[in-house]
Amino acid sequence: MLDFDPTSQNLPNGHLIGGALVANRSQSIAVRRPSDGAEYTTIPSAGSETVDRAVNAALAAYRRSGWPHAAPRERVRVLNRWADLIDSHCNELARLEALGSTRPIAQAARWDVPYLAETVRFFAELADKHGGDVAATANDRFGFVVAEPYGVVAAIAPWNFPLVMAGWKIAPALAAGNAVVLKPSELTPLSAVLLAQLAIDAGLPSGLFNVVQGEGALTGDLLCRHPDVAKITFTGSTETGARIMTASAESGIKPVTLELGGKSPQLVFEDADTDLAARCISGGILSNAGQVCVSGSRLIVDRRRHDEMLERIAALMSQATPGPTWHEATGYSPIISQKQFDRIDAIVETSVGQGAEVVIGGRSMEGFGSGAYYAPTILNDVSAETDAARKEIFGPVLTVQSFEDEEEGLALADHPVYGLAAGLYTNDLTRALKAVRRLEVGTVWVNRYGRSEDFIIPTGGFKRSGIGRDLGRQAFEANLRQKSVLIGLDGH
Repeated sequence: MLDFDPTSQNLPNGHLIGGALVANRSQSIAVRRPSDGAEYTTIPSAGSETVDRAVNAALAAYRRSGWPHAAPRERVRVLNRWADLIDSHCNELARLEALGSTRPIAQAARWDVPYLAETVRFFAELADKHGGDVAATANDRFGFVVAEPYGVVAAIAPWNFPLVMAGWKIAPALAAGNAVVLKPSELTPLSAVLLAQLAIDAGLPSGLFNVVQGEGALTGDLLCRHPDVAKITFTGSTETGARIMTASAESGIKPVTLELGGKSPQLVFEDADTDLAARCISGGILSNAGQVCVSGSRLIVDRRRHDEMLERIAALMSQATPGPTWHEATGYSPIISQKQFDRIDAIVETSVGQGAEVVIGGRSMEGFGSGAYYAPTILNDVSAETDAARKEIFGPVLTVQSFEDEEEGLALADHPVYGLAAGLYTNDLTRALKAVRRLEVGTVWVNRYGRSEDFIIPTGGFKRSGIGRDLGRQAFEANLRQKSVLIGLDGH
């Protein structure tokens, strides 16, 4: 049984700086459980002094620990020990994750934590497989390119998959030889602290992985602007990503990796396997109650399959099993906060006023007290101008549009702002490959939807959905800078 009592958990609360837990209570932030709205802890809020302390600890560890210059296989061994500890502490990490986030305990224990451990192992194995290049030069000189870590990487993780998203940032940075200061979301702050403690237990030098708590507008901004932070990696909204780019430019020009908002289409052609498509599309919007950057929130379907697809998807979405995140039977997540719930509801209400038809949902789910549960929702007959079709809702709301021919379908799939991901359903390989070329998105899934454990496949967006890539070799290489060396061989 994975069920647990949310009131009897050991909470690793505070900042983790230089290997020690720091409980600065001069300013604190209340943290609530999404499942019932109850305040279960408070966290310290890092101001300039605490952020400076964390970055200084990271820089000192980077310079003195020998980590950036360690034999690559030694880094591999430490990171693999860390992955093993993550696996062995799976239930403890999963409970912390489920306690205060939107991740049901069964999903956190069976997917999130094992996926995190495998993420660490994947990037660990890249540590001794990339070092630079010998350049093609004239015979009287010898040129080569050395790949070196940046130094201190600031990582800002979102609340929707706290451990998984933190792993995407920390693992490649450490594998490449950097130090890290992580700011988890103030809505889901605790699992990151245990994660960092396990890294130290695995042999990572103290100070190489630090955690600071606080809100993005204060703590995150201070971290991004710190003069000793050499690189920034962030997952979150497009608006916050723009502010981080500004902070980077104003504080010394730092490289940034940004995975930002999405409004991903699910494009269903006439020849699609409708059973498969319906399962993928319903899963793509129900996962984490739609609180996923790549959530497949726009169904764009051939008019001849519209009614059939709508019926199948509505039936599957209606089978969602909501409940508290600490119950093993729960399969459908609460909304992270009442504020986010109200935003979802307002967009749906406005869209109905703009002509959208509610097929299912469009309301709160009853029987959960102060928990924020929004019913799985389908809005039919939306136009490209409808709020629900334009804006990233970050909730379980699927909009429906239909098309007459392939060209119209591809035009509807193209979003003027976002380009993160897309789903494509057809049995015609030629059509699929042509559509892949046309879709302006960072990831296209064909006859499936959602990420797998193929860590070699990078993820990231086009347009305002981001810059750079997480996962894959690209994420590892983004944590290294290149130094060119040219040696004269003829005495000149």
